[in-house]
Amino acid sequence: MGTGVVIIIIAAVVVLFVVLLFNSLIRLKNQVKNAWAQIDVQLKRRADLIPNLVQTVKGYAKHERKVFTDVTKARSGLMKATTVQGKAKADNMLTDTLKSLFAVAENYPQLKANENFLQLQEELTGTENKVAYARQFYNDIVMKFNTKIQTFPNNVFANMLGFKAETSFEATAAEKKNVKVKF
Repeated sequence: MGTGVVIIIIAAVVVLFVVLLFNSLIRLKNQVKNAWAQIDVQLKRRADLIPNLVQTVKGYAKHERKVFTDVTKARSGLMKATTVQGKAKADNMLTDTLKSLFAVAENYPQLKANENFLQLQEELTGTENKVAYARQFYNDIVMKFNTKIQTFPNNVFANMLGFKAETSFEATAAEKKNVKVKF
């Protein structure tokens, strides 16, 4: 076998490696996009439930204006956010304001017994669980993608092909604090 044949075989192996790597990175990149879309769908669903919840609570707690304003601002911020970091920050702010809304609801026994409020609260809880699962799936796919583009020799070709690391959906420092339970 001549050197020309060996060079052709080596070149073919390198080209095959790059093609297979490129295709696997495209698959992972599309999975990252899909996982983000799933988070976005759940965040939108939650944002759509909030006006009904606020209206229900308003009927019982008319003087809690600041809580309603904060929830509305947080929901608006979530709807306007476009980046992963922006959505994560807005989502965390909305979660905090919803905690305040539910704390207000605790002061109104008739509201806590209201069937519409209970149904909305249950739907919101289900959506919160779906958001958590979607975040976890997104972060798993992002980790897989980032690992693939950062390991050798993939990193050399991934960089040449223009692939960049994705950002995980992370909890804020406030969310990481220990919860204090008082009896």
